[in-house]
Amino acid sequence: MPYPFNRPSSYGNNDYDFRTTSVPNDTSFGLLNGTNFVVFDKKRGLEILGSNPTYEQVFNISTTVHEAPVYVPTQNKLYFSQLYSVPDYLPQLVIDLNANPPTLGEYEPNPPIFGPNGGTYHDGLMYFASSADRTNLGGVEQHVAIHTVDPATNKSTVILNNYFGNSFNTIDDLFVAGDGSVWFTDPQYSYFNNESPPPQLKSASYRFDPATGVVTMVDDTLVQPNGIAMSPDGKNVYISDTGAETGNILSAGVRNPGTPYNQTGPRTVYKYDVIDGGRAIVGRRPIWYAADWIPDGLKVAANGYVVTGTGYGVDVLDEYGVLILRVQTAFTSVNFAWAGENLTDLWIVGQGGVAKVSWNLKRQDLSKASS
Repeated sequence: MPYPFNRPSSYGNNDYDFRTTSVPNDTSFGLLNGTNFVVFDKKRGLEILGSNPTYEQVFNISTTVHEAPVYVPTQNKLYFSQLYSVPDYLPQLVIDLNANPPTLGEYEPNPPIFGPNGGTYHDGLMYFASSADRTNLGGVEQHVAIHTVDPATNKSTVILNNYFGNSFNTIDDLFVAGDGSVWFTDPQYSYFNNESPPPQLKSASYRFDPATGVVTMVDDTLVQPNGIAMSPDGKNVYISDTGAETGNILSAGVRNPGTPYNQTGPRTVYKYDVIDGGRAIVGRRPIWYAADWIPDGLKVAANGYVVTGTGYGVDVLDEYGVLILRVQTAFTSVNFAWAGENLTDLWIVGQGGVAKVSWNLKRQDLSKASS
């Protein structure tokens, strides 16, 4: 960049992203404010976008956090959640992609699931991670847990809700590997948001084998593990640390709620190697230090590219963490899911909007594969 240049520091709830950088002697930076696609690697970026890429903000929704988008191909519907805006708000949201234009409505499995914060689809079932504790939820107790939902019958089933009697903290995100094991992150955000009791477990990431009931900690080195995904070949796992947003855990039941943002804190995507027959991970190394805010939602495309929601946008990286392109949004991007007949439509959900991107980047097949 030619001198002078300046990008304000982000703090609290203020996110000054790359497009707010002032470069008076290079007027081309002004173009960042008028586009939805910013290409950093021309060859690969244009291959992803294709000949006719489109971006559309389809729905305006509340500024509450929206999470856990799951596409069910047999129904051509996209399910996602709304977190904590109304006490004990139970319905999830669903976009019917069969309608033209798509319609937005409410949906509630049976029994209901409160506060889904992570979701995926595998072998005909939706998997949701409920992120809060409730002692009386329509007459039912709920702890932070992993649930399956059969979209054909609407029946939900709890498959994991404790670690040797200790409640999990949040269960933020998850994927299902090809062997059926469920990998998930467990940061402490629900406590900081006053949605659960003081933590009984440290922040960590786990592998759960539903066939045996065995839960194994796979990593405990991150401040607040968040997004988690596996490469299409099953050789690598990616986990994001969003510890730049964290709080304090105080003793004697005294709370210090909230997660103030510290831009010098962890906002990194790490890559690991899978070992021990798919049971463990080693070789943690950082591959992406988010240019904007924190890397929240995290998934891997069919070609191995890593996609993560960061601030007002979505970043596309290669497997080594090289930024290829960025999709810029007008709302905070929290998570996303691919949908559509060809699995090339990316639906982004967050705080204030739902957007659709049509391009050439395709989702992994989640019918029996990982992530």
